[in-house]
Amino acid sequence: MAPHTRVRLAQALTAPALALGIAVGTAAAPASAAVWSSCDQWGNTSLGGYTLYNNIWGSGAGSQCVWANSGTNWGVWANHPNTGGIKSYPNSKKVINKTITSLGSLSSSYNVTVPSSGAYNTSYDIWDTDYDYEIMLWVNYNGAVGPLGTAQGTVTLGGHTWSVYKGSNGANEVFSFLRTSDSSSGTVNILPILKWIKDTKGWFGNETIGDVQFGYEITSSSGGLDFVTNNLTVSSS
Repeated sequence: MAPHTRVRLAQALTAPALALGIAVGTAAAPASAAVWSSCDQWGNTSLGGYTLYNNIWGSGAGSQCVWANSGTNWGVWANHPNTGGIKSYPNSKKVINKTITSLGSLSSSYNVTVPSSGAYNTSYDIWDTDYDYEIMLWVNYNGAVGPLGTAQGTVTLGGHTWSVYKGSNGANEVFSFLRTSDSSSGTVNILPILKWIKDTKGWFGNETIGDVQFGYEITSSSGGLDFVTNNLTVSSS
């Protein structure tokens, strides 16, 4: 897996689009007249407490456009070549900014429609505020994609059974949880996963959880493929 340069997203949002030489496509938002759409490399907006990012960050990327009816109902059309390396991570983000021990709950429900071809994963990307740790929860995946790091066995947490991987991309530690069977909808109780990493494995301490992102890590989608988030909710207390 290519380094997760999404850790530098805050800086990237202000970088010139020429940085990666992205070819911007002309695909339109769906016929249902989305309230927002963008084909810009770093296109972003805030809707109803969520922040949407087009987020084309990998080298060799093609065209990609994101549209949104709301922060919880949005989608992406992407046409990335059939080459290795992650091209993008279009996502919707909810800011938490609470320590693990101060959280009473942290959960999310998702419902997606994803293509049967291409190479991608549908995943949560959870970050601490210092961007030292990245927790990925893959709810489905297709094609030639795989997690960073080494296998740590399987565990049942948060309502799902996961294959766990632990590694580093040189900028931050990465803990990847791959659902053992693909799912297009469900609810993930995220807090027990964070507590398992902290208390059972001791891989980090009482981190402050900053962002909970949900989206599509796309490696290839040759010819143009649609990824649709029919519904997404992230809630915490």
